[in-house]
Amino acid sequence: MKELNGKELVGFIKERQAKQVRALRQAHHVYPKLAIVQTIDSSVIDSYVRLKRAYGEDILIDVEVYKIDQSDIAGVVDRLNKDGSTHGIIIQLPLADKAGTQQAVDSVAPEKDVDGLGEGAILDPATPLAIIWLLAGYGVELSTKKIAIVGNGRLVGSPLSRLWRASGYDVTVFDEDSEEMNSQLYQFDVIVTATGVPRLIGPDDVKTGAVIVDAGTAAEHGKIVGDVSSELRARDDVSITPEKGGVGPLTVAALFDNVIRAAQMTIKKN
Repeated sequence: MKELNGKELVGFIKERQAKQVRALRQAHHVYPKLAIVQTIDSSVIDSYVRLKRAYGEDILIDVEVYKIDQSDIAGVVDRLNKDGSTHGIIIQLPLADKAGTQQAVDSVAPEKDVDGLGEGAILDPATPLAIIWLLAGYGVELSTKKIAIVGNGRLVGSPLSRLWRASGYDVTVFDEDSEEMNSQLYQFDVIVTATGVPRLIGPDDVKTGAVIVDAGTAAEHGKIVGDVSSELRARDDVSITPEKGGVGPLTVAALFDNVIRAAQMTIKKN
């Protein structure tokens, strides 16, 4: 098995970002800041937020967390939209009432929507960007490949398929409950899965030489697991992301790349 480890690529990105932040601070007196709006109190979400805080500290980007009730999102986001010192805003998903998700992400000003999830978003979503970086970093050429995306969610599948189709790539999207999905995956060269369904893809579902990016996350017995079975990970004839350190580290890096870009846009505006 060839491991596609995002941790190996993050150091180079972080070094570049730190230089960009120093330039913003020293040359333009702009101090990039990210606001995280969190509405669920859970250990899993808290761990994601801690990772973002730590990453921000490493590259001198301030991170402020607002733990609030979901009913207060509109008021808090409105204040942050108007706050000139806040350059990026994310709504930490999921929300307790998922029916309010689109309204919540749409409330973020497009120029501050660093998750890229709102209707008028200017910046690309972080996780799809991370997957693109990961494959490029390991020299996976997509223009000649048949690509399958499993899951058509707002965070990964839908925006990633849109970006890749815009680049002219051969992309097929499967819903996780599609009856034909497992039987058809064998024909694809690159498979990206992001459903949150543990062990959805097994050892007999993919061909020799396939490249597999597991961006699915689910909590099972207090542990974060992906969509790919351990038996598939044990195969030595595929390239695959590890259980930890695959897409996740690059997703955080991509998020902060968007914060930096949002801060840079304020200079041009002013």
